[in-house]
Amino acid sequence: MLKKIALYITALLPSVALAQTPEAFTINGKLNTVKQPYRVYLVYQQGQARQVDSTTLVDGTFQFAGKINNPTSALMVLDHRGVGFSGISKTDDVLNLYLEKGDMYIAATDSVSKAKITGSEINRDNEELNTLLAPLYARAERIYTEVQAASPEQRQSNVYQNTMQDKFKAIQLEREKFLKEYILGHPYSYLSLMAVSSMGGPSADANVIEPLYNSLSQKLKDSPQGQQLKASFAALKATAIGAVAPNFTQNDVDGKPVSLSSFKGKYVLIDFWASWCGPCRQENPNVVRVFNKFKDRNFTVLGVSLDRPDGKAAWLKAIKDDGLTWTHVSDLKFWNNEAAALYFVQSIPQNFLIGPDGKIVAKNLRGGDLEMTLLKVLSAPQKAGKGE
Repeated sequence: MLKKIALYITALLPSVALAQTPEAFTINGKLNTVKQPYRVYLVYQQGQARQVDSTTLVDGTFQFAGKINNPTSALMVLDHRGVGFSGISKTDDVLNLYLEKGDMYIAATDSVSKAKITGSEINRDNEELNTLLAPLYARAERIYTEVQAASPEQRQSNVYQNTMQDKFKAIQLEREKFLKEYILGHPYSYLSLMAVSSMGGPSADANVIEPLYNSLSQKLKDSPQGQQLKASFAALKATAIGAVAPNFTQNDVDGKPVSLSSFKGKYVLIDFWASWCGPCRQENPNVVRVFNKFKDRNFTVLGVSLDRPDGKAAWLKAIKDDGLTWTHVSDLKFWNNEAAALYFVQSIPQNFLIGPDGKIVAKNLRGGDLEMTLLKVLSAPQKAGKGE
């Protein structure tokens, strides 16, 4: 979760084929006190491919040139240690920046991570936004350090895990508040478009992000990236809270078909996970605890695994090892899992709580939030007749 909070804003727009004309960019850099011929790397995404360009400092100067379809996030790394790109770590001299058409300039004394970027409107906006978010980054880093220093016993404690998750969630909510204010105050900034796409994480609420999108300038909304974001709203609305949960059928561990609709009349948590997913496995003890607490109160779990085509043995082993005694299904298509596509699942773990009427009650419930939500909905008076 820390990485989602602490990393600078990146585009999370769906990949669709739109005609775009590549535009040229140039980066001119100068490190005033560096005389060694260090290697500099520039890493960015171009379509579906990752680009890794490099050059050598000559008396502290360097230059990159290329073409991009649209403004895109990038990393610049100065290899002081001479280890090559494969040896670079997150503690090295790294600069987060954006590439956009035209010429930009990078100047510093001896480190790209401390460089000043000029000639780029989007990088100017990014510096302003990062200044606003810096206190949140610092808080998140302190919490992460605390987690790293915790004993194995503490880390396995449900109370400790829920406490840490609550702390991270509070920071994430504050981050979204800052982003919302920034978007509304900067309707012409391309960074605002990228910030809208990042709001709400992997299962954003269209009712929240669509009004923010509508607040942007017409130029941003008409851009290829704006149109891609707009196109994603239909899928997000299909899995919004209050919507009827899309039905699906997949085979269980014995190869027998199981439909979501067969659980109608119960509260069911659709839990998207996989045996290879570390965060999923870490969350499993919490789901087990909640399942055992509420399984006799009209509640169950339906696990949907995104394991690979050759991963059935690993899937079954994870079910056994983690004590997951509820129903499990999968088409073993990895990220092409058809149920995951219906629910616009782009990262895991992810879950959706479905009510007895088949409508989505809540989603992305972690730690104590899952238990508190179930306590609330299972304690609420049930309406007679056909229900809501």
